[in-house]
Amino acid sequence: MLNKNKIIKIHDRKYNFVSYFNIENGDYLRTGILDKNGHDTNNEPFRASYPHLLDIGIMGHCQRGLSGNCTIDCYQSGKYINQPNMALDDYKKIIKESKNKVFQVALGGRGDPDAHENIEEILSFTRENNIIPNLTTSGYFITKEKAKMLKKYCGACAVSFYEDEFSNRALNLFLEEGITTNIHFVLSNKTINKAIDFLNNIKNYPALNRIIFLLYKPIGQGRDENILRVTDTRLKTLISLMEENIDKVGFDSCFVPAVVNFSDEISPLCYDACEAGRFSAYISPDLKMSPCSFERTGNFDVDINKTSIEDAWNSNVFQDFISKFKTSCVNCSKHEYCMGGCPITSKITLCNERG
Repeated sequence: MLNKNKIIKIHDRKYNFVSYFNIENGDYLRTGILDKNGHDTNNEPFRASYPHLLDIGIMGHCQRGLSGNCTIDCYQSGKYINQPNMALDDYKKIIKESKNKVFQVALGGRGDPDAHENIEEILSFTRENNIIPNLTTSGYFITKEKAKMLKKYCGACAVSFYEDEFSNRALNLFLEEGITTNIHFVLSNKTINKAIDFLNNIKNYPALNRIIFLLYKPIGQGRDENILRVTDTRLKTLISLMEENIDKVGFDSCFVPAVVNFSDEISPLCYDACEAGRFSAYISPDLKMSPCSFERTGNFDVDINKTSIEDAWNSNVFQDFISKFKTSCVNCSKHEYCMGGCPITSKITLCNERG
C-alpha cells in the first residue's frame, strides 16, 4: 500500500482543482475542475495559480562550451555566453517563496548544474523545504563521489545522450548508485535514426528508468536545417516503437502534436500540451522569469529581483504569452490535446493541419 506520507497534495483554490505528487516515484496526478460539491467535472484546468514545476537555470556559463570542447547546438548558446552562475542566496529566495506551492524543480541553465560551486547546498536546501530537485547533466564532471551526493538528494537525474565516453561513464555511475536515471535524447532530423535504433535495442538497458525525447528547437545555436519535419516518414516508425515501449519512454510537451497526430495508442490522459506559463516557468541565473527556457527574446521576461514569483506568474506579460494557446488552431478538433503546438516557434510543431 502506498505510504500517504509520500504524497504531496495541493488544492488550487483559485482555479479549483487538486494536484498530487508522489515524492517517492515522481508520479503526478491532477483532477479536472471541481464543482461546488467537490466533484470532478472532467474539464481540464487551463493553468495553475502558481507553477507546479520551476525550471531553474542555476548555471550562467558552460565550462565545456566556453572551452571549445562541446559540439552540440546549444539553445542557451553555451559556446559564446559567459555569465555568473545563480547566487546561492538568490536560489534560496526562490525556494522559500515556493515552499508548499511547488512539487519539484528542474535544475539547469547554461551548463551542467552539477558543476555549480554550491550544488550540494542547493540540493539539500531544496529537500529541506519539501521540494524535490532533479537535474540533467552531460556527465562531464560526474565522479563516483558526486553520484553518491546526487543519489542522496535528487528525485531523478538525466544524462544527455551525447554518445561520448563521459556521458556513458555518468550513466553507468548513476545506475550503479541506484539513482532513478533517465536519458535525455534531443530529437532532430539528424538523430531520429539513432532514436529508432535505441528503441529497437532498449531491452539492453533494463536498469534505465526512461528515455525522454526532447524535440530539437532552432534556438540559440540551433539551426533550421536540423528541425524534424512533420512530413518525415520516420516519425511514424518512431512513434510506433514508443507505443511498444511506453513503460520506458517519455517525451517533452513540444512533441505532443506528433503524438496527437500519429498515435492511437497513447492516451491523452498521459500527457500535457505545452505547459509553459500554465503549469511551469523558467528562472534565469540573473532572476529573470519567463514562461519557457526556450523563450530567448526577452519579450516575456519578468524581473523577480523586483517582484515576487507569484506576481510575475500573474503579470500581464505572462497573460499575453498564454493567450497564444487560445488563438492558435482554435477550429481544430484536436485543439484541446495540443493547444496549437509551440507558441514560441511554430516551425517545430509536428502537425500537418496547423492553421
